[in-house]
Amino acid sequence: MSTLPSARQPEAAIGPPETSSDSSKHAVRGAIVGFLIDNFDIYLPVVALAPAITYFLAPDLGVQTIALVTSWIFVATLVGRPLGALIFGWLADTIGRRRATIIAVSGFGATTLAIGVLPGYATWGIGAVVALVALRFVDGMFLGGGYTGASPLAMESVPAHRRGVVGGLIQSGANVAYAAIALLTVVTLAIFPPGGPDSAYSQIGWRVPFVGGAVFALLFAVHYARTVEESEAWKEARDTRTGGAAILQKGNLRSLLQVFVWMTGVWLCLNSITALIPATLRGSNGLTATQVTWTLVVLYVVLTFVFVGGALLSQRIGRRPYLIIASLVATVPGAAAYAWLVGTGPAGPVHAGLITVVVGVLVMAPVAVVTVYINERFTTEARGLGFGLGYSLAVVLPSFYATYQGWLSNLMPAAYTVVVLVVLGGLFQLVGALLGPETKHVQMGPSTTRESS
Repeated sequence: MSTLPSARQPEAAIGPPETSSDSSKHAVRGAIVGFLIDNFDIYLPVVALAPAITYFLAPDLGVQTIALVTSWIFVATLVGRPLGALIFGWLADTIGRRRATIIAVSGFGATTLAIGVLPGYATWGIGAVVALVALRFVDGMFLGGGYTGASPLAMESVPAHRRGVVGGLIQSGANVAYAAIALLTVVTLAIFPPGGPDSAYSQIGWRVPFVGGAVFALLFAVHYARTVEESEAWKEARDTRTGGAAILQKGNLRSLLQVFVWMTGVWLCLNSITALIPATLRGSNGLTATQVTWTLVVLYVVLTFVFVGGALLSQRIGRRPYLIIASLVATVPGAAAYAWLVGTGPAGPVHAGLITVVVGVLVMAPVAVVTVYINERFTTEARGLGFGLGYSLAVVLPSFYATYQGWLSNLMPAAYTVVVLVVLGGLFQLVGALLGPETKHVQMGPSTTRESS
């Protein structure tokens, strides 16, 4: 028998009231929109800046060097996010969820705006790409902190029976963000034709999504400050806060390790969709860049409904059973469907698109409960830091997916290496789910009482 910090008395005991208040509604809306904006900024370099990356580089660079420099932008964000989760998770637990959110969102809004007005190589030389990478690192820190306050605040503001659907709505913000930036980029490319560093898109076009995302973030920070109140659960835990040290308590630390295992699997599967399925569609299936974009827009719109539906299902059958079932689905039929997509060969956009949607739904289903499940695994005193680190720290190892694929390509056809990553991701999720308890009834308040499990 072990004592788990997450298995506490039902929320009705001393949790928030069962009736929704205006404060709760504002907190939920703030978390949903905040996560959407956060992910919008995360996808900016991948989607909007990619056609104009030569604007920041010397004209005589080769394809491999350009790919290397582009990866630095990704790595800078990658390194910044866990660091930001650590800093802002600590702030969320010490000065409050609300204040941490406002600082983080204002920070990545201002940093994204700075990136959007950067001059290129013709003006600053190598300093242009150095500034871009440095600002993206800072941006990553703020982005990594953007959800460490808003999501816990929202989870602490709603009754237990609504946490599932609220968590699903928050998580679906990432899908809406990708679809929005993809569509915005398509429109911008149509208005500002792409080409070399002197093209209209390189000079002006790519700045439109960056400046738009920055303004959106800054306006949201102001709105959030005016409408969202601090979490009552955080206020109730005032006398038990330990300046971030609560994460090191045995129960919370065990929860962090378990979440790390589970989220490692989630990120492996998620990368197989967000990072690798576009290459599969272009390579194995022969789709054009525009066809790939529209296929992904459809996929992410469908996933928005899947996330909400999956979260509702977890509210009915329990988080743990849902995670076990979803991980098995990703491991077996999800991986099989991905192998089918890879082996289909050149196909029309409709055929390839339908298979892509099937793959995405099967592989991404576990993501529906990421927000609610991680929040439920930690005590109030450690929830901001636990959620931030649990979500962001596990992204590091899966992000070296290209290296793993290189190793696997010595043993099998390179195109099918992504299938192995999906299987590994599903197995990590299964192990993580089995190591954790059921959480849907935990009290999202001070850890005054605990149950044994």
